[in-house]
Amino acid sequence: MSNELIINTTASQIEIALLENEVLMELNREKSNIQFTVGDIYLGKVKKIMPGLNAVFVDVGYEKDAFLHYLDLGPQFRSLHKYYNQVLDKKIKTTALHKFKNEKDIDKEGKINDVISPGQTIIVQIAKEPISTKGPRLTSEISIAGRHMVLIPFYDKVSISQKIKSHEERKRLKNLVTSIKPKNYGVIVRTAAENKKVAVLDAELRSLVTKWESSFDKLKVKDLPKLFISELNRTSAILRDILNVNFNNIHVNDHTIYREVKDYISTIAPEKEKIVKYYSGDAPIFEHYGVEKQIKASFGKTVSFKKGAYLIIEHTEALHVIDVNSGNRAKAGKDQETNALEVNLAAAEEIARQLRLRDMGGIIVVDFIDMQNNEHKHLVYEKMKEAMSQDRTKHNILPLSKFGLMQITRQRVRPEMLINTIEKCPTCSGSGEVTPSILIEDELENQFAFLAKNQKSGGITLKTHPFIASYLTKGIFSKRFKWSTRYKCKLKIKSSMSYSFLEYHFFDKNNDEIIL
Repeated sequence: MSNELIINTTASQIEIALLENEVLMELNREKSNIQFTVGDIYLGKVKKIMPGLNAVFVDVGYEKDAFLHYLDLGPQFRSLHKYYNQVLDKKIKTTALHKFKNEKDIDKEGKINDVISPGQTIIVQIAKEPISTKGPRLTSEISIAGRHMVLIPFYDKVSISQKIKSHEERKRLKNLVTSIKPKNYGVIVRTAAENKKVAVLDAELRSLVTKWESSFDKLKVKDLPKLFISELNRTSAILRDILNVNFNNIHVNDHTIYREVKDYISTIAPEKEKIVKYYSGDAPIFEHYGVEKQIKASFGKTVSFKKGAYLIIEHTEALHVIDVNSGNRAKAGKDQETNALEVNLAAAEEIARQLRLRDMGGIIVVDFIDMQNNEHKHLVYEKMKEAMSQDRTKHNILPLSKFGLMQITRQRVRPEMLINTIEKCPTCSGSGEVTPSILIEDELENQFAFLAKNQKSGGITLKTHPFIASYLTKGIFSKRFKWSTRYKCKLKIKSSMSYSFLEYHFFDKNNDEIIL
């Protein structure tokens, strides 16, 4: 399997597309002003205790208070709070966590008001980003993720990823990490650590410990709430979590992000540094690598996937519903049961892709085409498990019920990716009426003539739909050639599949749009 990462940077956001064998599998959009990313650690202030919910609402700077349940405090909550207070009062040094004496773990069946009081300052971590009308979901069981391991302060155990199957390797990693980790730090060893040398793991462990301890050096209680320890930006976090030996290329269209990604890759995987490539082509990067077309085809209510078959995806506040339809798909010589099995197996692959692509979380109910054969139902169930085995997000799949329904739960930590593929017509502005298309040639010439007259230096670029671009550039003495000669100004024409039929825009030599 070949993996490619396409990073499209615009003024307002960064778009990150993951392609597996040239098929779009994941799409992430990070706005430039994004806040409250999963993994960010805050100093928050307890605003309200809810004994009935056994939870508290915490002010972390969001418009709505964040939610912290008792079960998310973590057994070592008292130790974390004591350490914070002692560092604040300068009773201990921040580097002395290995000498710190932990408090007794909190009771699993305890009450929130026995542990937390109103107005208390606590250290919390974002577990879920704000979704819909809800504020962030918090945890006080702090963890700091690295490429090969996750550091957990005030914990003293070493756990190994279940995806590392070799018993010898699991034993080696556990013994190795246990021998190098400081006291009062727990570690979860990630799959990426498999077969890594002690020097690599030791360097990362020291880096994570330093990140935790150094954040306390300038600890102050002024201007609460505030960000305490920041998670990596979304681009680096995705690279940290998904980069593996199968990655072939990372294409970036922005110089700054290109250097950041290259520096980050050289830190976590120096041998992969050469796969980072700067894209400087004329066409938009997503269009050049076929991402734009796949986005248009993969989002929306109806998604086609194989020989006329399609999915209908509906969203509610409580769950997502996916209906599998065979459409006009039918094969001669095959009975209904066989056709249903083939469509359902293909649908399972597309559904697994859609869950990753849209980052759908919570409860998902899939209505497969009815099958009578129990063995066929089991095949669809196994196919779904296999298709979702590449999904890094925690999920659970139940076998098909007697009604042909499959229930899937998938962890939701950030809002679902929603892209409206129905575009408002830029020509008629939604009115349904346009100027006669026969006049588009005269309109373009008049606009170009005006711009050429007022253009002081350099040429003009016209971006339009491929059909219009082809019409203007066909032949030796094309419209473009005649206009350039007539108005004594060089005209360059570029096509874009993202433009509607009669849409066009003019750009100057600096590639800035000329507003008419």
